[in-house]
Amino acid sequence: MAQKKNNNVKFYELESFLSSVNQNDIPPLVLIYGEPYLIRESFKIISAFLLGSEQNRFAIETLEGGSVSMGDIIEQVSTFSFLVSKKIVAVKNIPLFQAQQGGPEIGFSPADLDHFMNFIEKGIPENHFLILTTPHIDKRKKIYKTIADMGLVIDGSVATGARKADVDEQRSVLQTVAGKILTRYKKTMDNQAFNSLVELTGFNMELFAQNLEKLVVYSGNNRTVSITDVKAVIIRDKKDPIFNLTNAFMEKNVTKTLFYLNSLFNEGFHPLQILKSFENLIRKLILVKSFTRQFSQNHTINFKNINFNSFKQTVMPKVIQHDERTKSDITARNEYLSKQDPNDKKPLKKKKETSNDLFLAPNSKNPYPVFQVFQKSENFSFIELNHALFFLSDLDYQLKSSSVDAVTKIECFIIKSCSKGGFEYAQENKNRRHHI
Repeated sequence: MAQKKNNNVKFYELESFLSSVNQNDIPPLVLIYGEPYLIRESFKIISAFLLGSEQNRFAIETLEGGSVSMGDIIEQVSTFSFLVSKKIVAVKNIPLFQAQQGGPEIGFSPADLDHFMNFIEKGIPENHFLILTTPHIDKRKKIYKTIADMGLVIDGSVATGARKADVDEQRSVLQTVAGKILTRYKKTMDNQAFNSLVELTGFNMELFAQNLEKLVVYSGNNRTVSITDVKAVIIRDKKDPIFNLTNAFMEKNVTKTLFYLNSLFNEGFHPLQILKSFENLIRKLILVKSFTRQFSQNHTINFKNINFNSFKQTVMPKVIQHDERTKSDITARNEYLSKQDPNDKKPLKKKKETSNDLFLAPNSKNPYPVFQVFQKSENFSFIELNHALFFLSDLDYQLKSSSVDAVTKIECFIIKSCSKGGFEYAQENKNRRHHI
């Protein structure tokens, strides 16, 4: 049995840990959790170590968590094979930490968990191993504590936040993944090429590893993967997919918006990146609606039906005036705030540049994008946009402070915002919102 201090191992320590122990030191129960890519890589390493020279496809029995009963799992682990002397039963995505919600495919009952804990406490048959994988765990639950005491836990989790510490951890993980792939092919990769690949791929280990494999093949006999290779093989423009998403949303096209959302997640975009794009869009639309309210007091105009030439002649000059006043107000405010007290000897901090989000037309020489935003703003009421901003503000708080299903939340936001009935949120959630 492995020593108590080694019952929890980070994925990047796994190979080093296994090199320091014997097969007999590894408990027959293993739990791997975290990122899907790291789970698969950890499973390959631990299963190869446990089977040793007896590498045989009949030695591994794979079960799908959520569609297999606890009784079936225990039966499979307890059943001896006539073909191999060592046997691994792998249960993928086992819902050990989800509460049962009435359906047979969601979670296990308390009786199931008690039955399982009794089974592993009595002991798994000799030369039989049970490997469980799951994206998330709950260390407060008794089942986790039992597994941690009796088995080996491999931690493949990675911080998913947007703080510097989280981003640094993500980058470190990608460096580890890159190191293993490059070592396998006896190649290296310079920093410029690595930085470019990370920028193009984002924190998506599946995509990152696939792209790196392509680069290794493309580099041929060269020992180093270069920035030239990255530019030649890996192509992705982060702006265009985001533009497609927000443009479909402004059109209130649910199908297209969900399609582009799914595409962005598949390409490795973080939920907070997408959330920020929606926040910027909603703020821009609110800014436009505020302007059109003032404009419509003196002009009877339907922005949805106006043509581009009329917009340039009648509306664009007012837009430019609005932005000039805004810029003047910001400059005056900054000058006032920058006045230093004669008794204060501290050097003044450098002023931040004014954000383009405060302007209706950041590039007034190109009025057509402004025209499009004005037209599509007619698809939303002022109240709808305010409700949407409240929702996004709350979701931002939840993503940074707790564990929520970001994909489902954003999908629901899109469906409700693009529906004919309009988006309502603030009033019905006023007691649950996080006011500052």
